[in-house]
Amino acid sequence: MNAVTSFTDLPRPPATIADYLDRLRVALTGADPALIQDALYDAEDYLRSEMAANPGRSEAEVIAEVAGSYGAPNEVADIYRDTEVRVQTALQPPKRPAGRSLLARFFGVAAEPRTYAALFYMLLSLATGIFYFTWVVTGLSMSAGLAVLIIGIPFVILFFGSVRVLSLVEGRLVEVMLGERMPRRPTYVAKDGTLLERVRELFVDPRTWGSMLYMLLMLPLGIIYFTVAVTLLSIAAGFIAAPVLALFAWAGWAPFDEFTISGVNYWALPFVFVGGIVLLFATLHLARGVGKLHGQIAKTMLVKSSPA
Repeated sequence: MNAVTSFTDLPRPPATIADYLDRLRVALTGADPALIQDALYDAEDYLRSEMAANPGRSEAEVIAEVAGSYGAPNEVADIYRDTEVRVQTALQPPKRPAGRSLLARFFGVAAEPRTYAALFYMLLSLATGIFYFTWVVTGLSMSAGLAVLIIGIPFVILFFGSVRVLSLVEGRLVEVMLGERMPRRPTYVAKDGTLLERVRELFVDPRTWGSMLYMLLMLPLGIIYFTVAVTLLSIAAGFIAAPVLALFAWAGWAPFDEFTISGVNYWALPFVFVGGIVLLFATLHLARGVGKLHGQIAKTMLVKSSPA
C-alpha cells in the first residue's frame, strides 16, 4: 500500500489493531465477502508483523507510524475496491454483442470457455467429494477417539487446520473453474495466543464448521453432478452418433459387420440427430447453471460474511 494520508487527519486514529480492522471492515461494507476477508487478512498480517518488529511499543504508536506506508482504513478500502474492479474486468471474457437472437444465445454457450470449466467441475466433483467426505469423517472420528489422550489436542489443531487449507484450495477451484470470487488468502491465525486459545478459536469460528459441512455435502452433490453430466452427455452423443453411423451403414462404410438400430424408424433418425444436438447444448447450459449455483453455495459456506 502506498497511501500517504496520515492518521492524524482522522477524527480519532485507530488505537488498536482490532479497531483498525473494524474500521476497515466498515469501509468495505457492501463489497464482496471474499474481498473483505482478503483485505482484513492482509491488514492484520501487516500490522502484526510491524508489532513484532517493534517490541515495547504500543499498538497505537505502531499503527500511527505505518500510516504513510499502509494507509488509513478508508484509503485501504478504496485501493482494494479499485484493484478488484481492474482484476475482475481483466478476467471477464469478451462481452457478446447485444441484441443477439434466442438461437444465437442458445448455441453461443459453446463458445464460452467458462462452460467447459463448469462441465469439468461437475465431473471432477465426484473425486473431490469423495476425498472431502472421507477426510472430514476420518478426521472427526480420530479426533473423538484421541480426545482422551495427550496427542488429542495437537491432532485436533492439525485436523482443523487441514480443513481450512482444503477450504482455501476448494475456493481456488471454484473461482478458477466457476468464476465466483473466493478468498485468495487463508484465514488469519494469531500466532501469539496460547495453545488453548488457538483451539478455542478454531472451535468457535463458524467457517470451520461451515467448511466441514460443505465437504460432507460435496459427496452427494458430486455424485449428482457427475451422474447428470455423464448421463446427459452420453445420451446426446448416442443420439448424434446413431444417425451418422446409420448413414455410413446405408452407404456401405459402416465400421461394423452388423450395424442395426432398434426402436427407431430410419425416417426418424434426422430428428434423433437434431434432438442430440439440442440435448448437447442444453447440457452445456445446465453446466453453466450448476456452476453459478454451486459458486453461491461455496461462497455461502466457505466465506465468512459476519464480523469476527
